Amino acid sequence: MRWFWLDRFSEFVSGSHATAVKCVSLSEDHLEEHWPSYPVMPNTLVAEGMAQCGGLLVSEIYKFGELVVLAKFSKCTFEGGEARPGDVLQYRATIDQVKDFGASVTVKGTVEGRPFSEAEIFFARYSADSSQQTKGRTLFNPVDLLKWLRVVGVFTVGVRPDGTRLREEDYNFA
Repeated sequence: MRWFWLDRFSEFVSGSHATAVKCVSLSEDHLEEHWPSYPVMPNTLVAEGMAQCGGLLVSEIYKFGELVVLAKFSKCTFEGGEARPGDVLQYRATIDQVKDFGASVTVKGTVEGRPFSEAEIFFARYSADSSQQTKGRTLFNPVDLLKWLRVVGVFTVGVRPDGTRLREEDYNFA
């Protein structure tokens, strides 16, 4: 099963920034299993949510046509206590730098408007053509990616820097 650590985007500006939310729900199995009788979303999963927010923003730079791999967290801090059922985590990712080999982002997380987390994340651009290990294998299914992008609202709220809408037709999901 694939895990999604953000529910939807409320803002997505190509090559610049994105804002996404994760609603923490008591029905999520990991909450009860983490600390029985004290449901808390583990900070590692919050970090994964920040990475998914920033990773999709970076992936769009490459037209969702290449695999973007989380290479490292240069910094990851938590200052806002715990994420509990009923909390709404908001992630704001901003692209800091784009290079030929990848991109770095800063992602700040808040809960109900108060600072909760912050991370500096580097994503490596991973081209399937450049690796002998991947020849003949599919690294990811573009159709599955498109479904996820639809569910989280990238094409509903996404715009280019000039304000024009991001459109599915502008990307190669075949």
